[in-house]
Amino acid sequence: MNLDVYSSWSYAEAQATEDQVIERARERGRELGVESVGPATANLLTVLAATSKSRNVVEIGSGVGVSGTSLLRGLGAHSALTTIDIDVDHLAAAREAFHESGFDSSRFRAIAGRAEAVLPRLTDAAYDMVFIDADKAHLSDYVTQAIRLAKVGGMILLHDAFDHHRVAKPAIRQPSTVATRNAIRMLRSDERFTTTLVPTGLGMLIAARTM
Repeated sequence: MNLDVYSSWSYAEAQATEDQVIERARERGRELGVESVGPATANLLTVLAATSKSRNVVEIGSGVGVSGTSLLRGLGAHSALTTIDIDVDHLAAAREAFHESGFDSSRFRAIAGRAEAVLPRLTDAAYDMVFIDADKAHLSDYVTQAIRLAKVGGMILLHDAFDHHRVAKPAIRQPSTVATRNAIRMLRSDERFTTTLVPTGLGMLIAARTM
């Protein structure tokens, strides 16, 4: 990244603002050893949720509620978020963030369990948005399920699409990097989706289902 490009990226990242609810959620994340989405990515999630007018959203990987809260803030009053995480402490932290933001329990469903076991139980083509921010070891499974869950007109969002900025370096063959490249390839090669990579934070792949 040359200096001008980096300066523009840094400037864009610095424009994001957060309130005390998110700050407290991040503090809980530090205590639990959870890396949440960055401020600019959180803002992007809110904008995408708001402009897409999504009604039903699935989040794979709850973290401590930073991304879920950001999504809920963009969703309409009659929309709902289903968030999935294997760690009950992470889910408890996410619920706390949702409640602190003023969201009633009817607006979200927190499911404890392995996403690869939970996702097959969700209804086909019933979701407007699927946000993936979970372990890279099962990423291909998550993308496969996300494709099944996304309705026409919906979208799939893949966080850390650059795998901490390693994806663009062909010589790097770490398992997480290879998994990320394969996930991007799966969505880009699927004729039902139109995709783009957004260089916000650690990178976001946005795949819109058009057919």
